[in-house]
Amino acid sequence: MEEKYCLVITTYADEENGRKVIDALLSQRLAACVQVMPIKSYYHWQGKIAGDDEKLLLIKTKSSLYTKVEEAIIAHHAYELPEVIQLPISAGFAGYLNWLERECR
Repeated sequence: MEEKYCLVITTYADEENGRKVIDALLSQRLAACVQVMPIKSYYHWQGKIAGDDEKLLLIKTKSSLYTKVEEAIIAHHAYELPEVIQLPISAGFAGYLNWLERECR
C-alpha cells in the first residue's frame, strides 16, 4: 500500500542555494512545510572521504508530488549529485495531515 504523504530529505551547504530550493518548493506548493537543521556530513566523494557543514532539509509533501519535488530540487540545487530521498509517512496526527493535504497542490 502506497502512503499518501511523505518526507523528502535533501542537504545543501550554501545558504543562498538552499533558499532557492526552499522558495521553489513552497512557491510551487510542492511542500506544505520545509524544516532546516544544521548537520555535519561525512561521505565518500571522488575517491576520498569528505566532511562538510551542511543544512538538512525535511520536506513534508504528498507522495503523489514526489517526482515534481525531486525535479524542483535538481533544477535549483548547486550540487553535482544532491541527496534526494523519499521516506513514507505511515501515520500522523489527522489535523496535521489534513493541513498538509490543503497546503500542497
